[in-house]
Amino acid sequence: MARRGDGIYLRGKTWCLDFRHDGQRYQERLGRNINKTVAREIAQVKRAAILKGEAGIGRKKKDIKFDDAAKLFLAAMEELIKIGKLRPKTVKSYRENIVQLKKSFNGKMLSKIHPFLLKKYRLKREKARIGFNREMACLSRLINWCIKEKKFEGVNPTIGLERFEENQRKRALSRDEETQFLAVASERLRTIILLGIYVGLRVKSQILHLKKSDINLTGGYLIARSAQAKNKMEYTIPLRKELIQPLKAQMARSRCEWVFTKKHDPTSRLKDIRTMFETACERAKISNLKIHDLRHTFATRLVTEGKVDLITVMELGGWKRLDMVKRYANPADEHKVKSIESIQFTTLFTTPENPEVTELPQAVENKSVGT
Repeated sequence: MARRGDGIYLRGKTWCLDFRHDGQRYQERLGRNINKTVAREIAQVKRAAILKGEAGIGRKKKDIKFDDAAKLFLAAMEELIKIGKLRPKTVKSYRENIVQLKKSFNGKMLSKIHPFLLKKYRLKREKARIGFNREMACLSRLINWCIKEKKFEGVNPTIGLERFEENQRKRALSRDEETQFLAVASERLRTIILLGIYVGLRVKSQILHLKKSDINLTGGYLIARSAQAKNKMEYTIPLRKELIQPLKAQMARSRCEWVFTKKHDPTSRLKDIRTMFETACERAKISNLKIHDLRHTFATRLVTEGKVDLITVMELGGWKRLDMVKRYANPADEHKVKSIESIQFTTLFTTPENPEVTELPQAVENKSVGT
């Protein structure tokens, strides 16, 4: 801890300087086997040199404008994509966040983006809470990168900044909704929906990237490749027999390596299903359903209907951490009611409304008298 007074202290046979200035702690070794007077003189020189640098009299601390830092940061992230250390989707997210951040911080030096300014920014973005959290995560990584690359000498202002609490979605398809949904969906969309609900694959990054070589219809399994998986995991998952024929039909229709292709061009991979998904929801009169909720339904049903333990759910869904599984495996309200009612109820005594038993069991009476 920092010392009071002149800030010098003796540690063994070595004199040291320990003091704080403007929230920053400085520690220096002054010398071994010297007396206190000499140590104090050396401390004055070192303290002056430190304060001189802080005041900008000597060497100035490295600083950089936010927009210049953002340009360099994004260029570095693009290089990471090329060597496979970062996903293109992540860099796309960084770009979107930086566009928003520039509205408030463009032209500012990083040293001028202090915690108080970020608190004001937080108030400004209160109606876009998730957006604010993503923007601060991006800003934090940008500044840390600048510090690491020695383009900025300062403290990351996002450290300790309070983020907004994010509500976890708890939407899963009911059995009736599934029936309605499948009834109005095309054969191609229906197969995608079934893979989401009964295999648990992510639609955009896994199902739409499925190759024919990833599916073994004879063995009844498919492989989720690491290049497609969100967390870079590669895992094998069993296929229900009901999915064999739909997949076989899609693979026969395709004229390329991909399983799911465009409607009027079987030689090109299908890249997005948002429009057809939303149209099907509208026709089936299903509200508040998102594409990722298919995967949520998969995990929820494994837990509530299959009574599957969370470790197995994690392995089947390709999740890396158990806490990620808990987000998805939310028991529905009707399942909670059924779970409570499944506990065998033993009547220890009755009320006058039940004429069949008019007194307590003898063993219970004797015990009561004994006490």
